[in-house]
This record gives sequence, structure tokens and C-alpha cells, in this order.
Amino acid sequence: MTPAVNVLNKNKVSYNLHEYSHDTASESYGLEAVEKLGINANRVFKTLMVSLTNKELAVAVIPVSSKLSMKNMAKACGAKKAIMADPNEVSRVTGYVLGGVSPLGQKRALKTVIDSSAMDLTRIFISAGRRGLEIEMDPADLAKVTLASFDQVSQ
Repeated sequence: MTPAVNVLNKNKVSYNLHEYSHDTASESYGLEAVEKLGINANRVFKTLMVSLTNKELAVAVIPVSSKLSMKNMAKACGAKKAIMADPNEVSRVTGYVLGGVSPLGQKRALKTVIDSSAMDLTRIFISAGRRGLEIEMDPADLAKVTLASFDQVSQ
């Protein structure tokens, strides 16, 4: 199984796995999950990594139907500025390929912020650590396992 699933099992967190056949021609991994699993786009969350002013990395978990607000993410992390992290660095630091980055089971723990819209949902979908595999879980459990905070970081 993936490192993300292993973390949930180790912490005895309740979750469901959903697998679908990934299309390599897909332009948006998150929207592909929405379409193939027949889920509302507000329930499927993508994992994005940013580089903060002090060169620290941080993780944002936002709905696939939204865009990340760099200003809000920087503020949530106590930084002056945030920019998208270099894709090569994302893979190196997380151990995941782009399109399969999970907020769980990364090589090292990073500050994680989950968009506050997740608090309105009982279950959300996040990447399980590979393209074509999603974890359905309680957002409060995700926050607990990743030591994440909730904040309005999407726009």
C-alpha cells in the first residue's frame, strides 16, 4: 500500500479507498477523480505545496474546484509571501509524483493548512499517494494526523 494508507492504518483512522483507471492524457488529476468517481468537486481536495518567504515548504489542501490564494496561505503560515514550490522539489520532499501527492505519509512533516470549507463536510477525498487512488475520510481526522490547521486558503 502507499505511505498515506500506511499512516492511516498505523493511527487507526477510519477511511475508504476508491480506485479508478487513471488516464495519462488527463489535464487535471483532481477533476479526473471527480468525473471517474462521480463525486461533487467540492468534496475532492488537492494537495499543493508552496515555498514561503523563509524558503520553508508548506502544504495546502484545497477543493479541486478552487484556486489557492497565495496571500491567504502565506498569512495562515505566518509568512510574508508564498509561491508555488518547484515541481521537482515537491517530488523529492514528499516522495510522491505530481498528481499523486498526498498530505499523508510524506517523507518529512511539513506545516499543513486545510481549507476551512472542509469543516462543512463529514467526508472529503484526498490523494492516496498515487494517481487513480483516492482516500475518503473525515477532515478532522486528516487534520489530527497531519497536525494541520484549518484556514480560508482557497479563492
